[in-house]
Amino acid sequence: MKVKGPKEFWAGLMFIAFGLFFLFWAQINYQMGSAVRMGPGYFPSVLGGLLAVLGALVLIDAFVEAGPKVPSFHFRPLIMILLSCLAFAYTLKPLGLVGATALLVYLGALGGHEFKFKEVTILYVVLVIFSVLVFVKGLTLPFPIWPAFME
Repeated sequence: MKVKGPKEFWAGLMFIAFGLFFLFWAQINYQMGSAVRMGPGYFPSVLGGLLAVLGALVLIDAFVEAGPKVPSFHFRPLIMILLSCLAFAYTLKPLGLVGATALLVYLGALGGHEFKFKEVTILYVVLVIFSVLVFVKGLTLPFPIWPAFME
């Protein structure tokens, strides 16, 4: 048998894997109960089973119907966005909201296929103003606005 729809093939496998994982997890860790008196494991077991069945249908469809190829996965945007979020989290206290947001925006923008300094700077300024107004002034969250050495 030849896979005619690679997207459906991988999606079907993913659905089956997640469905079976939650089905077995619920069976092991929670009491099942019955249809009349459902236990905490009943609902996740049913949903996991339905997801696995849906995955099997999608997987069968991958062998029957032709579909588009799976596009290549680009790791650079994923890595840069992950790094920018980590940089924001670890530098919020020492650099303040202004400095940490700069790292977040500029590192995240490096993950894109084009980097325009002027556009990224405008985005940064708007995001800093919005964040200060909403989180610090509006919600009164105790975020430092400026780096620790400037206060």
